[in-house]
Amino acid sequence: MLKKGEAEERMKAAVEYLDNELKNIRTGRANPAMVENVKVEVYGTQMRILDVATISAPEPMQILIVPFDAQNTGAVGKAIEKANLGFNPIVEGNAVRINIPPMDGQMREKMKKIVHDLCEQTKIKIRQARKEANDAIKNDKDLSEDERKGEENTVQELTDKYCAQADRHAEKKEEEISSI
Repeated sequence: MLKKGEAEERMKAAVEYLDNELKNIRTGRANPAMVENVKVEVYGTQMRILDVATISAPEPMQILIVPFDAQNTGAVGKAIEKANLGFNPIVEGNAVRINIPPMDGQMREKMKKIVHDLCEQTKIKIRQARKEANDAIKNDKDLSEDERKGEENTVQELTDKYCAQADRHAEKKEEEISSI
């Protein structure tokens, strides 16, 4: 059974997870977060590109990856190809360039749908935390009826707050997708 504070932590974590997932969604502009979690095999182990290279966006439609160790440049390029992100990395000396192709209307709609689905999944997690907190409140025999109602109202306010945050983050990402 969840207490009110634990429910709020789970709601907050759900919104943070949404934020992290939204960073990976393509908007048509180059964003280093699009590739930073791609796994690359270096030194006999799997590591994130972020851990083995610097990632930047020198131009609006280009990502530049410069490995800390130049020997890993080819491995980084292959890892991006294997990740199947729809990008064709270009290995140039000690760096990997990725030119981001422009998105067509169909791709924009697909990306918006992904954003919407992620937002809905987040709101489901938030409502699940609310349900568990309300169950805990109902089963707490030490609370009077008025205290129970007050606690349930507080949990509902938290639910509304975090659902609204999730909606705002999703709307902002959808605007980014549409504006380019």
